[in-house]
Amino acid sequence: MTDTARGCCGPDCCGDEPVTTLERSRTEEVATTLGARDALRDEVRAKYGEAARRAASGQTASCGCGTSCSSKSAEWDPITSNLYEAAETRGIPAEALLASLGCGNPTALAALAPGETVLDLGSGGGIDVLLSAHRVGPTGKAYGLDMTDEMLALARENQRKSGLTNVEFLRGEIENIPLPSETVDVIISNCVINLSADKARVINEAHRVLNRGGRFAVSDVVLRGDLPEPVLKSIGLWTGCVSGALHEDEYRRLLMAAGFTDVSIEPTRVYSNDDVQALLDSAGLDDAGLVDQVEGKIMSAFVRAVK
Repeated sequence: MTDTARGCCGPDCCGDEPVTTLERSRTEEVATTLGARDALRDEVRAKYGEAARRAASGQTASCGCGTSCSSKSAEWDPITSNLYEAAETRGIPAEALLASLGCGNPTALAALAPGETVLDLGSGGGIDVLLSAHRVGPTGKAYGLDMTDEMLALARENQRKSGLTNVEFLRGEIENIPLPSETVDVIISNCVINLSADKARVINEAHRVLNRGGRFAVSDVVLRGDLPEPVLKSIGLWTGCVSGALHEDEYRRLLMAAGFTDVSIEPTRVYSNDDVQALLDSAGLDDAGLVDQVEGKIMSAFVRAVK
């Protein structure tokens, strides 16, 4: 999406240049099965808008990855729980913590250095942007990009409360990053790329805006095997960060096709039988046989690559 306030209008700024031709991905096929890309995007925007409203009102935003907003299992989310150390989040507004819907802690693993420019794809309530801003210091810059108005409002309020001035939140879609080419040192993201119906586009855009030698360092849900059809066709498990996730081999292929090198995928949590049951319950899938078909195939992982 073009950010006219920043003067972005050309291929070097808004990502309108052609994307590398890639083989149609499995997740794009799933997206087609579930519905048009715009419809999926609207489902994601609605769900995370509700999560932002919950966090802004002081409630845990228990309708992000791993849960549905009406799920009985929303109090236990195996994907988003226990991601940050208490000492690390000291000084971060409570609403940013309540809106934390990721599957990892990319700021801790990205080895951010003072003076670097960081971009968080799908920044939500802003927790990883604010943590990044602390790490890069006053000579650095932390951008957050999100398409959900409620999340952007929450993130900007959290920035105000934090007092950080080296932060800027942008409205836009991760498939069309509203920044010029080669302006970012590090790209982070926390359980968001799996939500896109055009992951090749996201990865190509990430490569475009990174400086040479820049780092791609994201936490994401990644698959280690094929999921059964009822899981793949579940809108609830797409917005819950599962059915749209890339297989680890496909993730590597897309990164290398975009021009990245030094690609690695490091598992941080492989979901157990109980975790899988909670995920299926959140989507209203009560077929007991699905648990055995899914167990061991879903993981949170830290995905690294270099431009």
